[in-house]
Amino acid sequence: MPLHAERVSDKITMKLEGEMTIYHASELKEQMSEWLEQPQEIEMDLSGVSEIDSAGLQLLIAAKQASQAKGRNLHLLFHSQAVLDAIELCNLSGFFGDPTLLRYTLND
Repeated sequence: MPLHAERVSDKITMKLEGEMTIYHASELKEQMSEWLEQPQEIEMDLSGVSEIDSAGLQLLIAAKQASQAKGRNLHLLFHSQAVLDAIELCNLSGFFGDPTLLRYTLND
């Protein structure tokens, strides 16, 4: 699970790609913790997440809580369909508080 992060002016931008599952949770937690210690606001791009399970959701919850505990904001952006489905299934939209775009398809 690659995590690309960089400091851009007064915030940190993270982009997650691939599977956010129990098989990658330990590695991802280690990568994220370094950036979560920084004093800047964080924007996390989830458009590249192809799969997410409860371990992945737990990482997002822990990241949000760690940011809030330090008085900073963490914003989830560009949710992939896998992330949207998991957040909806677990009724976590209110917890994260970020706008999500639900995708609908029309049948011909």
